[in-house]
Amino acid sequence: MAVDTEQFAHISRPLAPNVLAFGASNAPLTVNVQPTAIFSILDHAVRREQPTRVIGALVGVRSEDGTEVEVRSTFAIPHTENEDQVEVDVEYQQKMLALTLRATSSSSTASHREQLLGWYTTSHELNSFSALIQNFFASPETGTFPHPAVHLTINTEPGAPVTTKTYISSPVAGAPESCLFVSVPHRLLRNQDTAALEAIAHAGSTEENAAPLVTDIDALARALENVTGLLDRVSNYTSEVLDEERDGNTALGQHLMNALSLAPKVDPEAVEADFNNHIQDVLMVSYLANTIRTQIDLAQRLATSNIIGFGDKDGEKKDGEDGEKRGGDRRDGGGRGGKRGGRGGGRGGNQNREPREPREPTE
Repeated sequence: MAVDTEQFAHISRPLAPNVLAFGASNAPLTVNVQPTAIFSILDHAVRREQPTRVIGALVGVRSEDGTEVEVRSTFAIPHTENEDQVEVDVEYQQKMLALTLRATSSSSTASHREQLLGWYTTSHELNSFSALIQNFFASPETGTFPHPAVHLTINTEPGAPVTTKTYISSPVAGAPESCLFVSVPHRLLRNQDTAALEAIAHAGSTEENAAPLVTDIDALARALENVTGLLDRVSNYTSEVLDEERDGNTALGQHLMNALSLAPKVDPEAVEADFNNHIQDVLMVSYLANTIRTQIDLAQRLATSNIIGFGDKDGEKKDGEDGEKRGGDRRDGGGRGGKRGGRGGGRGGNQNREPREPREPTE
């Protein structure tokens, strides 16, 4: 008699960042990516010899609780793929990782020391080879254990927009080529580099491929103009939805509501007054700083002039003493000469010398 049984696939939970710590956090992993890392991946994709995907390692820092990572740099790893197997140059990967960590260890603290975070590929496809490479980067010997390895995928097809996705993995069954990729949130850290990226983009649209660098005030003015334009777009969209000229989007409306809830409810007059007070405080601090700097400079110059003046007086005094000493020595020498002459005269007076006879001239 046959009995129908349901079959289940046992899937273990992805490795938590603090799996070995007591009271580990269950917060999801967040991946932050620097723009320089994306540029490095795109450069690697452009230089590839074959139209296949390329892979590389992700290097960056991890938070103390392990729930947030920041990808700062990458390096390429040679590999080959065919229908049956995939080969990764393990020796090259280890040497490049050691060189990268050695170059960044001198300029970073212990809490912000860079380490291996995972790997990237230039394709959104996830297959059995992706699982093998993921297990390699998550292993205790060559990977990120006990932390999960981050897998970053980026689309580099010509003409298509550049999109990125991030995953962590969980093993499925016992086969190394079986792996469950779990998507995790990620964001591109571009706020700090927005001004530089805008300058580069503007330079690319000119014939000389060059653009002047703007000052901080100009950059702030452009940012405010950009914010004003975005607010106008949001206002127009909201008006069209309210007037039933456009179909509303529930997700977008919820996002706008959350953004508006973060804004403080204050009067415009109070905001203007606080801004003016802040400007006055900044100007006062700048004035005091300049005054202190001027006083320090003046004190240094006075101290230097006093040192130089004392040195000149000491030199003149020393020269005067040397002159007086040399004059006294001359006077002492004259006295001694006179005494010697006196002694000679004394001796001449006490002794009676016989008169000498005149000498006859010689022929």
